[in-house]
Amino acid sequence: MSQDLDITMKSQENQKKYKFMKAALKEAQKAADKEEVPVGAVVVYQDKIIARAHNMRENKQIFHGHAEFLAMMKAQKKMKSWRLEDCEIYVTMEPCPMCAGAMIQSRIKKVYYGVADKKSGVATSICHLFDLPFNHKVETEGLIMHKESEKILKSFFQKLRER
Repeated sequence: MSQDLDITMKSQENQKKYKFMKAALKEAQKAADKEEVPVGAVVVYQDKIIARAHNMRENKQIFHGHAEFLAMMKAQKKMKSWRLEDCEIYVTMEPCPMCAGAMIQSRIKKVYYGVADKKSGVATSICHLFDLPFNHKVETEGLIMHKESEKILKSFFQKLRER
């Protein structure tokens, strides 16, 4: 009986991860539609999405226009606090150093990401930034729906090369 309950709970947890990552993928598609690198993010608090964003670096001409950074900025307004310690973030690509630092500083509880970023990802690809002894520990879980994330990125860059 205990094993059945454990399997059911894991299944529900996986469904939740896929639900929120699908929302992040919708944001990534919005970025692609605007000719931005297709990365999307959602911030979740108490199992509800409180902020959504996608890359807007080129359109807004801001260095911090990454999906997760923008989503965290929206979340802090919603929460009326810079502390997002009970929030989780779902992002379609492994965070860069800037976004990972913002997650640590804003006290994000956990980051779930899709595809690994071999060029600038710091959860596991280039280094394990979240494992360093900062004052706050962000949990990480990667490769959630990574094939879907990878597909949208590859399609975007293929179209870019064809121009």
